[in-house]
Amino acid sequence: QVQLVESGGGLVQPGGSLRLSCVASGSIRSIFVMGWYRQAPGKERELVASITSASSTNYADSVKGRFTISRDNAKNTVYLQMNSLKPEDTAVYYCNADLLTMNYARVNAWGQGTQVTVSS
Repeated sequence: QVQLVESGGGLVQPGGSLRLSCVASGSIRSIFVMGWYRQAPGKERELVASITSASSTNYADSVKGRFTISRDNAKNTVYLQMNSLKPEDTAVYYCNADLLTMNYARVNAWGQGTQVTVSS
């Protein structure tokens, strides 16, 4: 069993900042890639940012220069620092992990999502 639990969402004014956290727990041997996705009402889920175990990062064009993804491999935790937030960043943000379980099963796991609302 693998579980991803997100925290840190909420309501923020345009131009403000939020920091999301996601902890992976359970029968985990290693985590290859961790990432954040988001889904706004009426839209498809999209990749926001991802980070490999070697800390190589990838960002959606819409968040480059504003968001920063990081991870703590020892804690199986990934973070998303979001600055200069815009109303169009409003969405449910989901944590994702591509990992190997202790039984050597390759698993793609999702968190339950955390709401981020950017509004004045």
